[in-house]
Amino acid sequence: MAKPGRTELNALRNIVAEVALILETTPPLPQNRTGRSRELLRVGLALIDDLIAQTKLTPAVVLGSKGGSTTSRRFGPEHYRKMAAARKTRGGGRPRKEQ
Repeated sequence: MAKPGRTELNALRNIVAEVALILETTPPLPQNRTGRSRELLRVGLALIDDLIAQTKLTPAVVLGSKGGSTTSRRFGPEHYRKMAAARKTRGGGRPRKEQ
Protein backbone atom coordinates (compact mmCIF):
# COMPACT_ATOMS: atom_id res chain seq x y z
CA MET A 1 0.00 0.00 0.00
CA ALA A 2 1.33 3.44 -0.92
CA LYS A 3 2.07 6.06 1.69
CA PRO A 4 -0.88 8.46 1.95
CA GLY A 5 -0.29 11.96 0.65
CA ARG A 6 -1.27 15.25 2.17
CA THR A 7 -4.54 15.35 0.20
CA GLU A 8 -5.69 11.99 1.55
CA LEU A 9 -4.72 12.91 5.09
CA ASN A 10 -6.61 16.21 4.86
CA ALA A 11 -9.67 14.34 3.59
CA LEU A 12 -9.42 11.89 6.50
CA ARG A 13 -9.03 14.78 8.94
CA ASN A 14 -12.16 16.44 7.55
CA ILE A 15 -14.14 13.21 7.91
CA VAL A 16 -13.05 12.69 11.52
CA ALA A 17 -13.75 16.35 12.34
CA GLU A 18 -17.25 16.05 10.87
CA VAL A 19 -17.94 12.91 12.91
CA ALA A 20 -16.80 14.78 16.03
CA LEU A 21 -19.17 17.63 15.18
CA ILE A 22 -22.07 15.22 14.65
CA LEU A 23 -21.32 13.54 17.98
CA GLU A 24 -21.36 16.89 19.79
CA THR A 25 -24.87 17.65 18.53
CA THR A 26 -26.42 14.27 19.38
CA PRO A 27 -27.99 13.43 22.74
CA PRO A 28 -25.67 11.73 25.26
CA LEU A 29 -25.36 7.96 24.93
CA PRO A 30 -25.54 5.63 27.95
CA GLN A 31 -22.47 4.25 29.77
CA ASN A 32 -20.33 7.33 28.94
CA ARG A 33 -20.04 6.29 25.28
CA THR A 34 -20.31 9.89 24.10
CA GLY A 35 -17.41 11.09 26.24
CA ARG A 36 -15.19 8.18 25.26
CA SER A 37 -16.05 8.64 21.58
CA ARG A 38 -15.14 12.33 21.75
CA GLU A 39 -11.86 11.47 23.46
CA LEU A 40 -10.96 8.92 20.78
CA LEU A 41 -11.85 11.36 18.01
CA ARG A 42 -9.62 14.04 19.57
CA VAL A 43 -6.74 11.57 19.70
CA GLY A 44 -7.41 10.59 16.08
CA LEU A 45 -7.36 14.23 15.00
CA ALA A 46 -4.08 14.80 16.83
CA LEU A 47 -2.50 11.79 15.10
CA ILE A 48 -3.72 12.92 11.70
CA ASP A 49 -2.36 16.43 12.31
CA ASP A 50 1.00 14.90 13.24
CA LEU A 51 1.04 12.83 10.04
CA ILE A 52 0.20 15.92 7.98
CA ALA A 53 3.09 17.78 9.62
CA GLN A 54 5.44 14.89 8.80
CA THR A 55 4.47 14.94 5.12
CA LYS A 56 5.82 18.49 4.93
CA LEU A 57 9.34 17.15 5.55
CA THR A 58 11.26 16.24 2.43
CA PRO A 59 13.07 12.89 2.29
CA ALA A 60 16.39 14.76 2.28
CA VAL A 61 15.56 16.36 5.61
CA VAL A 62 14.71 12.98 7.11
CA LEU A 63 17.91 11.40 5.80
CA GLY A 64 19.95 14.46 6.73
CA SER A 65 19.55 13.66 10.40
CA LYS A 66 21.98 10.78 9.94
CA GLY A 67 24.73 13.15 8.89
CA GLY A 68 27.90 11.43 7.72
CA SER A 69 27.58 8.49 10.10
CA THR A 70 26.79 5.97 7.35
CA THR A 71 29.63 7.20 5.15
CA SER A 72 31.96 7.21 8.14
CA ARG A 73 31.12 3.60 8.98
CA ARG A 74 31.48 2.53 5.35
CA PHE A 75 34.77 4.23 4.46
CA GLY A 76 36.36 5.12 7.78
CA PRO A 77 38.33 8.20 8.79
CA GLU A 78 40.91 7.68 6.03
CA HIS A 79 38.28 8.63 3.46
CA TYR A 80 37.87 12.07 5.03
CA ARG A 81 41.65 12.54 5.25
CA LYS A 82 41.99 11.89 1.51
CA MET A 83 39.19 14.33 0.73
CA ALA A 84 40.77 17.05 2.85
CA ALA A 85 44.19 16.45 1.28
CA ALA A 86 42.73 16.70 -2.23
CA ARG A 87 41.08 20.01 -1.36
CA LYS A 88 44.29 21.46 0.06
CA THR A 89 46.75 20.38 -2.62
CA ARG A 90 44.83 20.26 -5.90
CA GLY A 91 41.51 21.78 -5.02
CA GLY A 92 39.76 18.51 -5.86
CA GLY A 93 39.26 17.07 -9.30
CA ARG A 94 41.37 14.48 -11.04
CA PRO A 95 45.07 14.06 -10.36
CA ARG A 96 47.41 15.22 -13.10
CA LYS A 97 48.66 12.68 -15.61
CA GLU A 98 52.16 11.43 -15.05
CA GLN A 99 54.44 11.70 -18.12
